[in-house]
Amino acid sequence: MAESAAPAPSVPGAAAGTKETAGTVVVVMHGEYKVPGGKLVVVDLDDHDGVLRDVRVAGDFFLEPDEAISAIDRALEGAPADTDAAGLAARIEAALPEGTVMYGLTAEGIAVAVRRALAQATDWTDYDWQLIHEAPQSPALHMALDEVLTAEVAAGRRPPTLRVWEWGGPAVVIGSFQSLANEVDADNAARHGLTVVRRISGGGAMFVEPGNTITYSLSVPASLVSGLSFADSYAYLDDWVLDALGDMGIKAWYQPLNDIATEAGKIAGAAQKRVVAPDGGAGAVLHHVTMSYDIDADKMLEVLRIGREKMSDKGTRSAQKRVDPLRRQTGLPREAVIDRMIESFRARYGLTDGSVTAEELARAEELVATKFGSPEWTARVP
Repeated sequence: MAESAAPAPSVPGAAAGTKETAGTVVVVMHGEYKVPGGKLVVVDLDDHDGVLRDVRVAGDFFLEPDEAISAIDRALEGAPADTDAAGLAARIEAALPEGTVMYGLTAEGIAVAVRRALAQATDWTDYDWQLIHEAPQSPALHMALDEVLTAEVAAGRRPPTLRVWEWGGPAVVIGSFQSLANEVDADNAARHGLTVVRRISGGGAMFVEPGNTITYSLSVPASLVSGLSFADSYAYLDDWVLDALGDMGIKAWYQPLNDIATEAGKIAGAAQKRVVAPDGGAGAVLHHVTMSYDIDADKMLEVLRIGREKMSDKGTRSAQKRVDPLRRQTGLPREAVIDRMIESFRARYGLTDGSVTAEELARAEELVATKFGSPEWTARVP
C-alpha cells in the first residue's frame, strides 16, 4: 500500500471567546446540536463565575407561541453552569407557556446544546475530514486499523477520518466483552469458512460476508462529542448516515442504544470505543457501524448462538424480520449505496481522499501478529 502524507488536522473554529464587562472577563460560549430527527439548536451564553448569563437560544426549528423563545432564555438565565442536561431540560419545561408546541425541537435538545457550549465542543465543519476506502483487507487487519487510526487522531497526527471497509473474507466479529463460546458456534463457523475476530469496542456480534455487508468507521476527536451523553453520542455520530439513507428513499432512525432501524427492520448496528491521548488530552472516539446490504439469515443463525436466542425471545422464526437488507430497500448495487453515502458525507462536511500511511499499516500489521490475530485475544473472554 503506497504511503501518502496525511494533512495536518485543521484547527477547530473558536467555540468560545471572551468579553470584558465592568472590568470582569467573561467567557462567551457557543454550542450547536442537531436534535435527532429534528432541527439544529444553537446556544450562545456567558459563563460568569459559574453561572449562565446572556443566554440566547436560536435555530431553524419551529416554536409556538413566539414568546416561548424568551421563556426558554429566561429559564436558563442564572442556572449554575454545572447543572446537568436533565436539570436544564426540567427548567425549560417548567417555564414554557401553556400550550407551547415545539417542531423539530425538544427541551432535552436545548439542554444538550447548552452542555456542548459549556464543554467548548467542536462541530463537524470545524475539521478537514479524510476518506480512506481501500482494497479488501483481512478481518484481523480491519480490527487493528481501527485501533491505530483512532490513536493517531487522538495524538493529533491524523485528521478526523471516515474509513469505509472492504472485507477480504467472511467473518464473525465479536464485541470486546463477549464470551467467545457463548456467541459463536465454532464448528459451523469453520464449516462456512468464517474467521472469528474480536474488536476493541463493546456491543454484539457481527456476521459478515464481503458482498453482503457495508462497514465504516469514524475516528473523531473527543471534542466532537463533548457535552453529549454516551447514548446521545451514538445518535449524533449516526445522524449523517440517516440523511444519506433518506436521499436513497429510506426513512431510517436511530434506535437506542446502537441500532439504525426502518419500518422494515433493523439495518445496522454501531459500537464505540474511547481512546486516550498520549499526552493526557481529550483523546478520540472510534465509532464504527456495520450495515446489512444483504444477508444469508440461515447461515447467520447457524454461526451465531446468541442470534438463535434473540429470535426465540421475540417469537420470530426468521432473522429477515429483524434485519432487513439495504439491497431490498434501495434496489441499488452495494457499490452505489457506498458511493452515495460517501458523497452525502462530502456534501455535508467536506471530505478529502486519503489512505493509510506506510507507518500506520506497519503498526496495524504488528497488532495483527501480537493481538488481533492471536487466539489469546480472540478467546480473552472464553
